[in-house]
Order: sequence, then structure tokens, then C-alpha cells
Amino acid sequence: MPKPTEEELFAAVDELLAGEPDLPPPAERARLRDAAGVSQSRLADALKTTTQSVKNWESGRSEPRAPRRQAYLRLLEGWAAQYPAEPAPVPQTFTGPAAAPAPHPPTDQGSVADAGAAPRTDPRRPGPGSAAARPAVSARPTSRRPAKPKAAAPTVDPRFPHGPLAVLDGDGSAYGVDGLVLDCPATTVVELVEWTLRESGLGAPKLNRFGKDSDPLIVLTAEAAVKLGLPERLEGHEQRRSLRLPEDHPVVKQVAKAKWHLTQRGFGPWARIYRKAQGRERQCVQLAILSWDALDERSWPGVAEMEPADVARVLGVYAQRVITPRGSTAVSGLELMTALRPPTKPERDPETGNWVSGHNPGSLGTEPMDPAPPEATAEHPVVVESGWTGGFLNEEAYQWVRSVDSLTGAECALPFAVGLDLNTAFLAAAARLVVGLSAPDHFTGPKFNPKIPGSWLVDLSHIEVDPRLPSPFTPTGERPTGPAWYQTHTVAYAQELGYDVHPIEAYLRRETGAYLDPWHDRLKTAYVDTLADLGVTKDLTDAEFLAAMEQHKQADPALAAVLSAIKATVKGGIGKLRERPQGRKYKEGERWPALNRPTWRPDIRAAVISKARVNMHRKLSNMAKMTGLYPLAVLSDCVVYPSPGASPLDFLPYAASGKPQPGGFRLGPTPGLAKLEGVQPMLWAVELMEQGLNPARHIKGGDAVLDEGE
Repeated sequence: MPKPTEEELFAAVDELLAGEPDLPPPAERARLRDAAGVSQSRLADALKTTTQSVKNWESGRSEPRAPRRQAYLRLLEGWAAQYPAEPAPVPQTFTGPAAAPAPHPPTDQGSVADAGAAPRTDPRRPGPGSAAARPAVSARPTSRRPAKPKAAAPTVDPRFPHGPLAVLDGDGSAYGVDGLVLDCPATTVVELVEWTLRESGLGAPKLNRFGKDSDPLIVLTAEAAVKLGLPERLEGHEQRRSLRLPEDHPVVKQVAKAKWHLTQRGFGPWARIYRKAQGRERQCVQLAILSWDALDERSWPGVAEMEPADVARVLGVYAQRVITPRGSTAVSGLELMTALRPPTKPERDPETGNWVSGHNPGSLGTEPMDPAPPEATAEHPVVVESGWTGGFLNEEAYQWVRSVDSLTGAECALPFAVGLDLNTAFLAAAARLVVGLSAPDHFTGPKFNPKIPGSWLVDLSHIEVDPRLPSPFTPTGERPTGPAWYQTHTVAYAQELGYDVHPIEAYLRRETGAYLDPWHDRLKTAYVDTLADLGVTKDLTDAEFLAAMEQHKQADPALAAVLSAIKATVKGGIGKLRERPQGRKYKEGERWPALNRPTWRPDIRAAVISKARVNMHRKLSNMAKMTGLYPLAVLSDCVVYPSPGASPLDFLPYAASGKPQPGGFRLGPTPGLAKLEGVQPMLWAVELMEQGLNPARHIKGGDAVLDEGE
């Protein structure tokens, strides 16, 4: 860079001292343009910008930057001389009671760093009363039913007037939620990070008063990535989720030279760029690169191909209802647990009187916890170093096919095989689920207590089950052959069926709590609200519900993608509680990165799956008692029944009043209730069963395994 002259330096300093020229209020800008008879698009062409940018300037959502700011001001001043504003009428005097002052919003107690401190606002960002501070998300009504009165819009945090995220396109337009478009002048990743933190007004407030604010998310289109010096695609031979830029890539070097840091995941599809926090101000930006497959098609169907504004709408609704994405839906599901149950809270040190970080009751704390040997995986150091050979928990979802020999002629004569899928069955199982919060203790010959979460070695092979139903004690549905390890809910169900259980040994936890309750509540609300936006509401009859579910994906593809992401967040979050080692360099017995987080808790994952499988078996048994029908197959949360008709209404149990019978499968949009997954001819299902294949898998088209990957 050439050495500047003294005149150049003084000119630059004088420019800073002068400050940016003041523009007239947004409404006056629009008035002057209208008075001159110039359209927004023509003005945009003259200033070499977009029509949406002009709209934002005239609504107060954003401000022009140099050099457009000076040119825009010159034009407005010229118009103001030609079309002066009419004098405002003199208001009439009114004498009445004085209005009460508006109450100040309460400030919550945050982490130790911000305990007792009022939130600060950036004077450059619009306040809560401006147009830019309107609610971040407004879902468009898609149902033909009359719109219900909307709840009060959430209060906008003045620190984040522009919402949680933006989608940056190649022309510098950053598309936010609710139609917002910002001008982003960044041409490098470093400039983008600094613009995001200093000028964008992006971010989201914490979900728990002891938690942390969500860092702003910038999603890059392929064009934006290339403009910032990144490759359009991230290619390689390994799984794409493990790919990242090499350390000698120019962009990685630029980030390091500017004293920014990348997390251990490096610069991949989801890159986090940060500096160590200064005081209470976090300095961290999350990037997601669409052309690097940041948004998995299985979780976000069709979103990567949408226009930037639509991508912003999808992710914005998800961020408002669930959490600002931090990675895959599995990662976001796990992050949501911690955001709603922060590990620490501020508390007074009795000796010094200072605020310090203390354990937050009900959380998993800050330190990782090794599982009991039967709760671990075969490659876990606890198993490898101890030489454990006592067996493992096998609490997995059902993958069961009924024996063809048990089918009757009457069943085979039925024309249809109908698949029922339980809405977010694992989310329903997480409700009011008591799990262990402390380390496991070992007991020999304990008396079984269904209220204590843990792992029990017990022999359930003597329990007789109807061969037309799967065993409730194994994921394959086969009868146990001897002593095995089971989670508390599985053993409790054996007691519920009337059998005595005598554990041989157990690993139990003394400190317990409903850790997943807030996680369940938030995701359930997000799921139900999103379905309602798609026209599937709780007040529908069963016939109306089936009709609405058949059309809901076409009603609004963007919201349908949000719904898919919410479901993937549930399964992925539960799966990551037992994330397995990844990568070719891993060696058995080594600790892998996931073990270093407090949320590596395979016992909690086992508790959720055990409860979900028991819930499924209870419904299967009740259906057999009420209707005499037995399932053909079960895969995870999907069950296939022989049916006289092509609708669940043809075989589900209803009372004489027309109401669904309790205990069996019921239709509805709530987690744990059923929906129609698919219909096939009965002959088709029998042919699959004869080949040992699961009809539920082919009807559902999915996998029973809870995602344990990135």
C-alpha cells in the first residue's frame, strides 16, 4: 500500500469529523420522489442500486452508504427546493388527563458477566418503535378458514432490530426476515463478519435468562460465496459434512491475519468465526454456505434451491419458533437443549459478595460425564480400558415384521395395507420424562423402582407375548433369550403387564429431573403452530384432518420445509445424545470430540427411545383388544395394519358417539397422535413380508435410526 501524503490524511480526518450528511426523514424522502414523479425503480437505476433498497430507505428499514448517500442527499435537496413541503396545520389545544409514562422493559438476569446490567443499544440501530424493529416473522395464512385473531407480536429486542439472520446474495443484498433487505458492502469474509457485528442489527435474544444471546447467522448463496473469495463447491472424497477449506486457503489466512478464529470444525458448510468476548459483548458470527450443502435436503426439502428472500423466510420462521440454526438440524436440536437449560447461573459468593458462575439446577452442568459401561458404546474408553464384557443397552426403535405364518385368511382377504405414523413420537416420549442428572452408581441385587432412571440387568425372557405383536422388550420384536440390560421404562412396562421383575444389578442415578421438558414444550409448540399455519388445526374432525394433511405440503412449500426441519430437529437432537466417532483417523479406545460435551448422554437417548417403544406397544395391545386387528409391521414410529378400506377411518376404534376410543391410535396434529402415512394393496404387503422385508419401511420411505451424525 503506498504511503499516504499529509494532505490525504488530513482530508480523511476532516471527512470523519464532518460525519455523514443527514438525510430527511424516510416519509419525506418518499414525498419528494412522488412529487418529482419518479418511480422507485427509476431512482434505483440512477443510483445503481436495487428497487428494494430504495423501498428500505423510504420505510426506514435501512440507510444508504457512501458514495450513494451523498448522491441521494444531493438529489433530495434539489427536489426539496423545487417541491417544498406544505406547512403543517396548527393543532387544536386539548386539556385532559396526562398520559401515564410508558413502563420501561424489565432487564433480566443474564450470565455472570451481565448480571444486574441493563441491556445497551447501539445508537446507529433503529429503536423498537421504528419500521426496522417490527416483528421478525409473520407467517402468511394459507388456510381457507377464517383467520383466527393473532396473538400479540413478540417484543423486538432493540439490540437486534433486523432479526436473527440474513441471506447474502452476490449483489450485496442481504435478505432478512419479514421482507427486509439490507445493503452489505463486504467483499471479503473478514469485512462481512465486521459488518454483521457492527452494522447489520442481526441477532436474537437468549431463550433462558441464564443463557446467551444467539449469534447472528449469515447464509451465503453460491454467488455471494464466490464474491467473498470462496469456492462455489466444496469437493472431496470424504462425507461432505466433514469437508472444510485447507488451512492454507487464502480466506482462512485472511481470517487468521485479522485476529479472528475458527472453531475446531474449521471453515466448512457451517463456519463459526469469533474473537474472545470483551466484557459482556460476544463477538461471533455463524456462516452457512448453501452451495456447500449446509441445508441438507432431507431436513430442509427444496430450501437450498429457493430464492434468497424465501430462504430467509424459512430460516427466520425456524429461528423464531425453534432456535437460530447453528449447524445441521441435529446440531440445532442439541444446542436448543443447552439454550433452554443453561449449565450455569449467576450467584453471590458468600465470602466476597461478588457474582460468580454457579451450577444451574436441572441442567447437565459444564463438565462431561462418563456413562455406565452398559450405557456406553463398544468403542468408548470406559469399555475399552475396563475390558467390560457384561453387555450393553439395546434400547432402539422398532424394526419388526410379523411372521407370515401368523396371518389369517381373513386378514389376507382384506384389500388394503394402511400405514399410520405417529407425529414426532420421540418428542411425545420426551414429555415429563425424568432422567438422571448425576453420575451413575452401581448396585447389586437392587429392588426395582420405576421412579429411578437408570439401567437394569434383568431377565425378561419368561414373559409370554402374542406372536402377532412384537415383544415390547427388544427393537426386533423378538422374545428375549436371557438376562439383558434395559432402561427403567422398559422394566416398568413388564411390571405394568403383571410380571415380577428381579434385577440382578443396576446402574442408577441419585439426582434426577425432567431435563427435556422445556425442549419438548418449545418444539411441540413450534410443530403445532406450523401445522396450523398450513391449515392443519386441532379443531378439525378426523376426516377433515386427513384431507388437510394430504394437501398441507402444497399449501406453502416454505412452511412445509420448516415443518420438516422441526421434525428433523427432534430426531437429530435425540440421536446426537449418543454421537458416534466420525472420520477415518479415529482409533478404537480414543476419546472423540463429542465426549467432551455434557450433552453426550446415551442414557437420556435410551430413556426417550424406551418410552417411545413402550408407548407404541401399549397402543398396539389396546388396538388388538378394541378391534381385533393386529399389525403387519412396525418401523420406528410407523405401523402398518390390514384394512377393509383405504382410510384409517375404516379400522380405527370409535365409540357410538363418534368419538375416538382412548388408548388406541388416534388421529390429530398433536405429537403422539397418528396421521396417514400411506396405503398399498394388502397383497403387496404380504409379498414383502414373505421376502423378510418391512412394509412399513417402504410405506414410510424413511429410516428408523435416530441421526447421530453432524
